[in-house]
Amino acid sequence: MQVDFNYIKHRISSHTAVRLHDATARHACVLVPFVMHHNALQLLLTKRTDRVEHHKGQISFPGGVVDKDDRSPEHTALRELQEELGITPTSVSVVGQIDDIHIPTGFIVTPVVGFVNTLDDMNISSEEVEEVLLIPFEKFFDPSLCRIETRELLGKLRQVYFYDVWKEPVWGATALIIKQLTDLMR
Repeated sequence: MQVDFNYIKHRISSHTAVRLHDATARHACVLVPFVMHHNALQLLLTKRTDRVEHHKGQISFPGGVVDKDDRSPEHTALRELQEELGITPTSVSVVGQIDDIHIPTGFIVTPVVGFVNTLDDMNISSEEVEEVLLIPFEKFFDPSLCRIETRELLGKLRQVYFYDVWKEPVWGATALIIKQLTDLMR
């Protein structure tokens, strides 16, 4: 499926995002960053280090827990992007939000979608990010690269999405956000 910036912007802006509320959950926000690289629309993902507090070694979007001083989900997502990758908020055009997800580790995550205009100012935090990945967005529409497994997580059987688009799978919350995004684009 061919998707461009304008199509993504249109689909996100015409979508009313579902917000979840759970007083026992911690709230986090991630930036779902698109980048035009080598004439192709790419999703920017990170491989987390083993030194971070949550989701060690996993493939994820830049993001983290909402701080008391954060003014909005966009503020949290852009602050985390700058902390992790050194990309300034002025280098990002925020398009909007997609539906919150509740993950078994006790977080409600708000995905904020944006376009990164340049990667020139990247300054990667070696404490948080082991590797930066740019994966062509079109790969996530290939059904042969997506699988669902049933796994027991915290005592419950759950359906877990996996995308085999890199040397390690993109799975869990990140894959669920990508699944939501690709469904929205269809």
